[in-house]
Amino acid sequence: MKGQTVGVVVSLDEKAKESGIDGLSALVASDMARVNQTILSRTGSDVTMIPEVANHLISSGGKRLRPMLTLATAGLCDYRGEGHIKLAASVEFMHTATLLHDDVVDQSDMRRGKAAARTLWGNEASVLVGDFLLGQAFKMMVEVGSLPCLDVLSSAAAIIAEGEVMQLSAAKDTETTEDEYLAVIRAKTAALFAAAAEMGPLLAGRSKAEIAACRSYGANLGVAFQLIDDALDYGGSAAKLGKNVGDDFREGKITLPVVLSFRRGTEAERDFWRRTLERSEIRDGDLEAALAAMRKHRALEDTVERARHYGAMARDALGLFAASPWKKALLDVVDFCVSRGH
Repeated sequence: MKGQTVGVVVSLDEKAKESGIDGLSALVASDMARVNQTILSRTGSDVTMIPEVANHLISSGGKRLRPMLTLATAGLCDYRGEGHIKLAASVEFMHTATLLHDDVVDQSDMRRGKAAARTLWGNEASVLVGDFLLGQAFKMMVEVGSLPCLDVLSSAAAIIAEGEVMQLSAAKDTETTEDEYLAVIRAKTAALFAAAAEMGPLLAGRSKAEIAACRSYGANLGVAFQLIDDALDYGGSAAKLGKNVGDDFREGKITLPVVLSFRRGTEAERDFWRRTLERSEIRDGDLEAALAAMRKHRALEDTVERARHYGAMARDALGLFAASPWKKALLDVVDFCVSRGH
């Protein structure tokens, strides 16, 4: 498998990608600096390995999109307090903890273009440092003192864990339906996007309609974001992914491009997916064969099309907010997420 060259199937629109998130980055820059300062201070520990493992991942160049949603919805809802800083840091810690745990479950060797923490410090340290970060996240939530925010984020933590277990039980199951797969990513990925976006209106004491609108925005954005990731794993480039192209295939992951290819394929093609993903019998040339099947059945294009659909719902969710730089930036983020895949 190593050394195979795979052609790019899903191209990346760099211009749309950059402009899509630049506006939001500029609006939250000062708050984000405080969030980063909080993150660094809260990873401190007398146990040397904890800051080493945590900072390896935290400093590895993630976009910080989830905490930025918390800061942006706080701005959108004219929140004037300080709580959004600690809650944004909590969101990032929750995300980082899930990445540390995910890499152990998936046995991944790369994360954001660097060696995964588990390959440097071991699985045990990755899991335990993830637990430490979750503990710090909840400590900050309590310090903010908003029971509604604590309720939403703690519920999200439970839902994310449920999503992980759902994915584990569906692992290597080629019979997985599109609805079943979407249920996994709504829990595993979209739940934290939704909770992050809900923090702003909750802190600002806004109406139920505005709280629901921000939650809907985050949830649909999260689904779109994950679907584009699924497509890019087969049609992107390692430099952009921060992992090897085809990692999902090698790890036997059932993602939407596979679900669509399996459903639409011939019996011989289904046997191919059963051999490679269910039985992990991967031979030279199999990744190319997987890509050929996806091209034949338009699986990547249709995955991107599904992502556009969820992106449109995210945009519509913000319709009840008045025009503002914050609203425009949040709408541009939708374009950023979806434009990664076309």
